[in-house]
Amino acid sequence: MLRILMLFFVLVPAGVQAGEAPDSVAGALTVNIAQARQLHELGAIFVDVRPEREWAWGHIQGALHLDLATRFQSLASADLPRHAPLVVYCDSEVCPSGALAAQMAVAWGYEQVFYFREGYFAWQLADLPQASGAEELTYFSALGP
Repeated sequence: MLRILMLFFVLVPAGVQAGEAPDSVAGALTVNIAQARQLHELGAIFVDVRPEREWAWGHIQGALHLDLATRFQSLASADLPRHAPLVVYCDSEVCPSGALAAQMAVAWGYEQVFYFREGYFAWQLADLPQASGAEELTYFSALGP
């Protein structure tokens, strides 16, 4: 068994093993924890793309929950304004869903897409405003007219 594990680590490239999210997304600006905090204070719309279970455990206060697998596509609606600043995040650097969501938002024409690669875990470690449970905004009320 040990030989099989050793062979796996030798044959599979390190980047594939880690499963890390990309450092950047074309058309989006990657932000760190300090920049994300500033965007939060300025009223940017934070979009959490994690599954419902993770959202309920905790999320950035005031964030909009659009699970990438089930609800994120709703942002493609032509009726929604494209000028609203969106800060897209997942749980951490090992979650590629945030990058994929940011890429989709850019493709749909959103003009101010911020990719918060460090995600919710970094926000939590910095002890920034958080919420838990099922409360959430709807995307229509968050994006406004």
